[in-house]
Amino acid sequence: MKSVGIAWILLGAAVSAQTPAAPPAPALAPDTVIAEYDNGKKLTYGELQRFLSVLAPQMRTNAMRDPKQLVEKYALMKKLSEMAETDKLDRKSPYKEALEAYRMNMLMQAEIQKVSDSFPIRVEDEQAYYEQHKSDYEQTTVKIIYISFSASASTGPDGKKRLNESEAKAKAEQLAKEAKGGADFVKLVKENSEDETTKAKDGNLTMSRSDNLPETIRTVAFALKPGEVSEPVREPNGFYIFRGESVSAKPFAEVRNEIVVKIQRAKTQAWIETTSKDLNIKPENDQFFSTPATQSAAPAPKAAHSN
Repeated sequence: MKSVGIAWILLGAAVSAQTPAAPPAPALAPDTVIAEYDNGKKLTYGELQRFLSVLAPQMRTNAMRDPKQLVEKYALMKKLSEMAETDKLDRKSPYKEALEAYRMNMLMQAEIQKVSDSFPIRVEDEQAYYEQHKSDYEQTTVKIIYISFSASASTGPDGKKRLNESEAKAKAEQLAKEAKGGADFVKLVKENSEDETTKAKDGNLTMSRSDNLPETIRTVAFALKPGEVSEPVREPNGFYIFRGESVSAKPFAEVRNEIVVKIQRAKTQAWIETTSKDLNIKPENDQFFSTPATQSAAPAPKAAHSN
């Protein structure tokens, strides 16, 4: 597996966006001793790197921002885990079962990854997928006017009173009417829109079907023909007016990597479903399988300590 989302509390919370990036890792030989701890035990660079290699990328980056703290906390985790083994906690419930479940899950993920990486994906397959799902890669360019509203009688950054919802709706409807009547849409944008980002680009905005958009906006924006103006579209804090500009599809080369991932996922899912069917599970206890899903789970068995 390339990374594992380990909830390693000793590494602490994720750093803020203002925290400087971690420095590049030093180029040391794996057998280089980087620290001594716990009365003479040696920690090598290779041992620490092997541990870091299974962390999620962001967690690994965060850890490397403070090498001294990383070594201190890794040594503590190592010491505590060795103490737990001395106390034979790995053989006691619920730790024994948790470790077995974690191991089984890790091996399952490893097998899925191995199988997924083994599927051959030809360029012809990628191109065929692109043609069959071309609508998924559609993108539309529109011009927008945004009129905000507020539930309270507040003032905006410019000192002007904020419109309430009914006032904003009336203004948006009037602007849509003017735009449909042939008014200069860019002029309407410059004089009225409150979305500064698109306003600086004459109202232009390009959206893809795969973008994380409210469904109401996606539906309206992709239905517009070039030059067609929408009715005001209400969102939680304002109204949008759209004018269609153009509709196109992202080039194959731009979405090729995304297509490879989707084909790989589909093949992997099909393999998992086939493997699951091949298990040929045959229920043998009617009482267990007829238990309502809403019924509380049975209590966990008492810990069985084994030495």
